[in-house]
Amino acid sequence: MDPSRPAPYLTRIAVDPRRVPDASAWPFTMPWVPGLLLEVRHAVTFFVGENGSGKSTLVEGLAEACGLPVAGGGVTELPDGHGPEVSSALGRALRPGFRARPHDKWFFRAELSSHLASLLDRRRDDPDFAGDPYRRYGGRSLHTRSHGEAFLELLLERMSSGLVLMDEPESALSPQRQLTLLARMAQMVAEGETQFVIATHSPILLTYPGADLVSFDASPLDRVRLEDTSHYRITRSVLERPASFWRHLTAEDDPTPGSAGA
Repeated sequence: MDPSRPAPYLTRIAVDPRRVPDASAWPFTMPWVPGLLLEVRHAVTFFVGENGSGKSTLVEGLAEACGLPVAGGGVTELPDGHGPEVSSALGRALRPGFRARPHDKWFFRAELSSHLASLLDRRRDDPDFAGDPYRRYGGRSLHTRSHGEAFLELLLERMSSGLVLMDEPESALSPQRQLTLLARMAQMVAEGETQFVIATHSPILLTYPGADLVSFDASPLDRVRLEDTSHYRITRSVLERPASFWRHLTAEDDPTPGSAGA
């Protein structure tokens, strides 16, 4: 099974300057935002970069531009206002381009399982809500499971064909569960009707064959190889030479952890 395929839905992410309210305000001051025009080529695209580089900001903005709640969820969760985030300044300025419109869309983020768990419990207690709110989520409250278990079940139960956006899913998943996610992604992409755009720090997820890796560590945004990402290089260095790495970490004359073993 070849897990690499061209993008079936989203093919372009661009900023419309006419929709930018104030170019001197964040997030429009990030160096990659002005003139953003990113071609989305493959069914799996990863956004990579250091904390604060803007990858999560773009995924959140893309979620809003695609009609999804910034706090996470699907279109049915949009009116509920769950979670602290209600809008994205960047999202209002984005103009996504599509080859075809996905019949379903979903935005996963690490905090989603707790927000959605509370939302489903409120639906259970709402006399005006018809049906079983847990039907698509394992038949019981997500609060009865650990964070990682709830998040993985949410991914596996709710994730169906369409456009799937994710923000750092590894935050809730062990390495083994990340492999479970990769296997499910490969299966769905091979069926030809699913596309993923994921912001991540995980070298495990970045191994997905044929994926586009877009780096936010330089402007304009550019594609990189797995082996050239700092995530891969630092993780490999630490695991291959932990004793050497720790000598650098504890050396008074070298306070920069990322320099060890590079």
